[in-house]
Amino acid sequence: MGQLVPGINGPTSQAAIKNADNNLAAILDALKALGLDSTTDIIVSSDHGFSTISKDSQTSLAAKSNYKDVPAGQLPPGFLAIDIAKALNLPLFDPDAKAALIDFSAGQHTSKANGLIGNDPASPDVVVAANGGTDLVYLPKSNGKELAGKIVDILLGQDYVSGLFVEDSFGNIPGTLPLSAINLKGSSITPVPAIVINFRSFAAGCANPLMCAVNVVDHTLQQGQGMHGSFSRADTKNFMAAIGPDFRSHYVDQMPASNADVGMMIAHILGLQMPKKGSLVGRALTESLRNGGAPQQVRKIRRSSTPAAGGLQTVLDIQIVGDTLYFDAAGFPGRSVGLEPVVAGQLIKNR
Repeated sequence: MGQLVPGINGPTSQAAIKNADNNLAAILDALKALGLDSTTDIIVSSDHGFSTISKDSQTSLAAKSNYKDVPAGQLPPGFLAIDIAKALNLPLFDPDAKAALIDFSAGQHTSKANGLIGNDPASPDVVVAANGGTDLVYLPKSNGKELAGKIVDILLGQDYVSGLFVEDSFGNIPGTLPLSAINLKGSSITPVPAIVINFRSFAAGCANPLMCAVNVVDHTLQQGQGMHGSFSRADTKNFMAAIGPDFRSHYVDQMPASNADVGMMIAHILGLQMPKKGSLVGRALTESLRNGGAPQQVRKIRRSSTPAAGGLQTVLDIQIVGDTLYFDAAGFPGRSVGLEPVVAGQLIKNR
C-alpha cells in the first residue's frame, strides 16, 4: 500500500495468476484423461489490462489540502470534482451522501469521488462521474458549450490529464477530440457525457511498460492498489490464447483483436448466426483458425485538429480490420503508456 513498486505485481497478484494457471492445468489434465483433448477447443481471455494507482499531482489544488483519510500531498477521492468546483468558484455536493455540501476549509472530499457542482445540487451545472482511470463530466444545462470550454481550459492545466474528448456539437475545442472519435456517440437513450477525461499513466519498476504501468486514478482506492479504465495501452491490452482442433498451432496473431471478438469467433466455429444489434459487435478472428485467411489491417493516428496553448494535442492510436475499430491508446503523447513524445511533428511509437 502506498508504493508504486511492486504495485500490482506484488506477491498476492502473483499467487492469483498461479492459481488461475493451476486451474487451467486441471482442466487440461481432465480433458486428456477423458480422451477429449484432441477434439476440444480451449479459449482463455482476460477482460482488460491493469495498472498500479498513483495519487500524485503537482498542479491539483485538491492535492494541496489536508484530509484525515488521505496521505499528505496526495490526491483525494473526487479530486477532479474538487478542482473543477474551485476553479469555477462553485459549491460541490456529494451525490452519494444525500447531496451533502463539501466544506473545502474542513478538508472534506466526496465519499465515492463523484460530484455535483453548482448552487443547487438538484439542478447542478456540472456532474462528475468518477470512473477509475477515466472520469466523465456531464453538463445538463443549456450553457453546456460555454461551460465545456472553461472546463477544458482548467483541465489542460492539470498534470494528471492525458487526453480530452468532448461532445461533437461543441465544435472544435483546441487540444481535444470529439466523442465520436471513440464511438461514444450512438443511439443510446441514456445521457452522453460532455467531456471524457483520460488520466496520465507512466511506467515504474520494470523494462516492459505494459507490465508495470502506473495510472492516476480518481477512486476511493489508494496509491499502490490496482485499477483500470484509462486509455493507456497497459489497460487496453488484454491476454488471449486458444488451443484445439479449430486453431492454428504455434501461431501468434499479429492482427488487432479484442475480447469482443471471442464470442463472435466461438459462434463462427459453432456455425451459429447471431443477429447484430448495432455495429459494436466484434469480428470472428478467422486468421487464427486452420485454413483461415488474414483480413486487411489499417493503422491510423488521429490527433486534435488544433493544438491547445502549450501544444497539447489529444492523440488516438487506431487499428481497423474491415468495419471493426480497435483503440490501442490515447492521450497526450508522453503522458500515456503506449504514446511516446512527438518529435518534429511525428508520433514516435515504441512497441
